[in-house]
Amino acid sequence: MNDALKQARQFIEAIPHSRALGMELESMGDGTATISMPYDTRFVGDPATGVIHGGAVSALMDTASGAAVITLSAAATATLDLRIDYMRAATPGQRIRARAECYHVTRSVAFVRVTATDEDESRPVATATGAFTVEQPKGA
Repeated sequence: MNDALKQARQFIEAIPHSRALGMELESMGDGTATISMPYDTRFVGDPATGVIHGGAVSALMDTASGAAVITLSAAATATLDLRIDYMRAATPGQRIRARAECYHVTRSVAFVRVTATDEDESRPVATATGAFTVEQPKGA
């Protein structure tokens, strides 16, 4: 595993809310990351339906996006902007997966697209676009 991928994995594992939400890194590549989170009744936003709160979904999407940026040899990143469109409620009881990809990178900003799905990958739960800082390693 190259240094950028190791750093991306450490980035996710070091974030307290990522651990608290049970996020798991599934895959990483050059400017991409897939992270999932299991269904957990602690994160239900509507007890009547059992649907996961949108805040948990947004945290997953934000974390996947940051991980995608880190794979580009960035020393660190921060969210500048994340615009989310919620398309439907995630199905109660199902794992949610966020797939992020950097589609344009400048010296200081990475632009990311991310899609969250449950087991029905043909119907997104949410999509987002965002801008993230790109902090280069010291001496780079």
